[in-house]
Amino acid sequence: MADRRIVVDPVTRIEGHLRVQAVLGNGGNVITDSQSTGTMWRGLEVILKGRDPRDAWAFVERICGVCTGIHALAAVRSVEDAIGIKIPKNANIIRNLMNATLYTHDHIVHFYQLSALDWVDVVSSLSADPREVSELQKKISPHHPLSSPGYFRDVQNRMKKFVASGQLGIFANGYWGHPAMKLPPAVNLLAVTHYLEALDFQREIIKIHTILGGKNPHPNYLVGGVACPINMHDSGAAGNMINEVTMNYMRDIAKQSVEFVRNVYLPDIKAIASFYPEWFKYGGGIVKKNVLCYGDFPEIANDWSEKSLQMPSGAIIDGDLTHVHEVDLRDPTQIQEFVDHSWYKYPEGKQGLHPWEGVTDQAFELPEGSVGTKTKFEWLGEKGKYSWIKSPRWKGHMMEVGPLARLIVSIAKDVKPFKEPALELLKELNLPLEAVYSTLGRHAARALECDWTAHKMVQYVDDLIANIKSGDETAANMELWEPKTWPKECRGVGFCEAPRGALGHWCVIKDTRIENWQAIVPTTWNASPRSPEGLQGAFETSLIGTPVADPQRPLEIIRTIHSFDPCLACATHVLDPQGHELCNVRVR
Repeated sequence: MADRRIVVDPVTRIEGHLRVQAVLGNGGNVITDSQSTGTMWRGLEVILKGRDPRDAWAFVERICGVCTGIHALAAVRSVEDAIGIKIPKNANIIRNLMNATLYTHDHIVHFYQLSALDWVDVVSSLSADPREVSELQKKISPHHPLSSPGYFRDVQNRMKKFVASGQLGIFANGYWGHPAMKLPPAVNLLAVTHYLEALDFQREIIKIHTILGGKNPHPNYLVGGVACPINMHDSGAAGNMINEVTMNYMRDIAKQSVEFVRNVYLPDIKAIASFYPEWFKYGGGIVKKNVLCYGDFPEIANDWSEKSLQMPSGAIIDGDLTHVHEVDLRDPTQIQEFVDHSWYKYPEGKQGLHPWEGVTDQAFELPEGSVGTKTKFEWLGEKGKYSWIKSPRWKGHMMEVGPLARLIVSIAKDVKPFKEPALELLKELNLPLEAVYSTLGRHAARALECDWTAHKMVQYVDDLIANIKSGDETAANMELWEPKTWPKECRGVGFCEAPRGALGHWCVIKDTRIENWQAIVPTTWNASPRSPEGLQGAFETSLIGTPVADPQRPLEIIRTIHSFDPCLACATHVLDPQGHELCNVRVR
């Protein structure tokens, strides 16, 4: 029998536009080949050229509105690294607090708003018995304050009004009734209720960003420190100021975050895992072999050593957990970006480029074997350029990044705050360590990490209070603020572990202006197109071997791709570096 082709375009409930092609081999129902294509573009690298590096954070932060703030943090770290700026202790604590808040918020949003409906049948929840849901809530989450039958009946009645009106509002366009949906009605109603609770909680947690960064999304950052003033003598309820009132307020939100993760997020992950055990077998791909992380959350200001970084750094190759390779982001032989299968071109003879030498020059064409036209293609061949995403490698290897990669490196390096909760969860679910190399393994790693970052939020508030009480109210170091103090030419790299994975911004500064700027983001790693040798990236390999119950509604593809939390807005970029107009769009 002939192979069957499936196309999902666009993949929704992600940031940006992603196309996924899959082949069901030999007339069967199992994916034997897949291909992911970034179909959107941006031009931040070119926009930054010639600008003041102190302003770069404000531009690159607009790459994405979901991973809010993390690009700004990487940008200020890059410029500080290039110029040689050291930040104060308070600034380091505040940046860690803002980052931990971002993590907790982002992971909760990802699970509930972006991926939970891959596992939860909203329509099925209408037939649930609220009394049964109440008992279930008390069993899996006995400390949750909202657990009465009346509470769940109210939520169910709200849903029934949606259905009776002929529309499901925010729950529209789901694969309701799909044969791969396995949760009973009571669990579905519990999950829908928690979906709505997560929406409400978003409003609370981001208030920490509005206090420390002035707003959310896109909070303010500052080269040399942070932009929020510290004045513990002012007892007013000022917005963007650290005083006794805002400090206590932030601590209350941090504690609420811990409670939400413990009482809602983690119990839901366990409940879903118990009904979908087969998804601890599917979706692994190259995470079984190659993973990468840079490390983050430095406890000591300006110290990027292992003793300071609370999230570890390292690379694992060919699944060998006995050897964690050191990662050097400055080494031109370690990280390179290739464009063999990407819609870009490099100068003659260039195979792979380190980001300091990076070039962003578009070269759109349809690859060999495609069906359709440049403006409306039905199928993209793999023998040529097929994505706006570049292909980064670490020492020539395709890598997976993200919460699961961080967990695997933590297990290999015996980082107990990450390793021990993971082993406890596996034991509770009666699963072997190998189960983490999967679609549900990514979700479990993210939930466990969210628990860690929520507790870190509380710690960093307490650390900040203690340091200020010691007499230190310095929030920024302005010694090298003036461009006249800078070297004539310098370059730096700022790295973070974004919620989605390893993030790096590389800058070259010449005559006080940006000469070159390149960013390699988590989804660039995970959505990487093929290598010249035909090796596939994390998205593409993760789908191979997955059975598809209904090819007309390929829910299984969505489940695994969503487990990465893709951000195509971050990963794709193109603009003619000579400033030529590529297109002209008129809206009438």
